[in-house]
Amino acid sequence: MSNRSMAAWSLLGVVAATVPGCTSPRGTAQAPLRVLVVTGGCCHNYPFQTAQLTNAVGQHVAVDWTIVNAGGNGTRAMIPLYDSPDWAKGFQVVVHNECFADTADPTYIRRITQAHREGVPAVVIHCAMHTYRAAVEDEWREFLGVTSRRHDHMSRYPVVKTAPNHPILSGMPDGWTTPMDELYIVEKVWPDLVTLANSRSERDGKDYPVIWTHQYGRARVFGTTYGHSDETFSDPVFLDYVSRGLLWAAGVPLK
Repeated sequence: MSNRSMAAWSLLGVVAATVPGCTSPRGTAQAPLRVLVVTGGCCHNYPFQTAQLTNAVGQHVAVDWTIVNAGGNGTRAMIPLYDSPDWAKGFQVVVHNECFADTADPTYIRRITQAHREGVPAVVIHCAMHTYRAAVEDEWREFLGVTSRRHDHMSRYPVVKTAPNHPILSGMPDGWTTPMDELYIVEKVWPDLVTLANSRSERDGKDYPVIWTHQYGRARVFGTTYGHSDETFSDPVFLDYVSRGLLWAAGVPLK
């Protein structure tokens, strides 16, 4: 494991990375999936969320995790990870679960999106949609597949599947309602986005995408706007569809 990865795991105090070539939870020998998690910033319990996510995905496949929790707990940061244009090299999927709404430097943002445009798959969770919200250019929003700048109040939101046969949603019960969470208001859906599920605003009565897939350049992107609270990251339905979304993005066949 890299020094960066070792330092990150020490900071978080969560799960140790798997050993390459180990047996997967499904009992088949395979090389572990190489996953980078980028997290940090405002408003959320990122160590807990990271522990929950890594444990959940680990129930499906063996994973070699690299965790970068950087940027403090404010809304503005330019983290060292992205200093190199090769920041994503070697990873099979990158999870963006950070919250830096007031970072707006276009060169910095483009360095992130370019790696994905060239083919590195991604998972984008909750406040990733409001990260770089202050940016004038749409590079990040095009990558996400949605434009969102605000959210409704915390509530328990019913989730309505619009693509019930998609393998990411396999096992999600009909009529699932979130734990207490925020509904993000999606102003724009970008081309090549496929909505998998919606929730309805209790304020304006409109339906908004909350789970989707997206093609960005050569990369698959999976996204969900839920993931604010510890309760959501403790919910087995949420953890399962996010895990399946990560596997889908990485090109792992879903059963």
